[in-house]
Amino acid sequence: MDRANSTIHATAVLTGMKATLIRGPAGSGKSRLAWGLVTAAAQGALPFARLVADDRALLEINAGRLVIRPAQELAGMIEIRGLGVRRIEFESVAVVGLVVDLNAEDAGRLPEQKATSVIIHGAKLPRLAVAPGMSALPLVLAALRTPSAG
Repeated sequence: MDRANSTIHATAVLTGMKATLIRGPAGSGKSRLAWGLVTAAAQGALPFARLVADDRALLEINAGRLVIRPAQELAGMIEIRGLGVRRIEFESVAVVGLVVDLNAEDAGRLPEQKATSVIIHGAKLPRLAVAPGMSALPLVLAALRTPSAG
């Protein structure tokens, strides 16, 4: 069993059966998107969403799947800009099903095929590239709620 491990600066939310891994530079809105997904589920726009990790996440490959956990010292905490760090319900582990890259320079109106997936620790995952300045929440909700036409 391949068990590559790493700690990354990222955020993750369990959205249904799998987690959405949110990557991007500092200040790009990772925590804001995570809070938006949790709030969207509370309002019925998603069946389920719960924080897995904010700011730092532990990744490992297990049976060919990318597994994510919160950094122990940050478990259950999320930064909400203007309020500071808050405690919320969280999941201690999840399998990643979607990678969202914020402020992605390769984001396009009609993304090229090579931009729609990423390999992390050998696991190939669907990827959503969000352009700088674009609101990520509507795109992620659309990606989670609608099937691709192509």
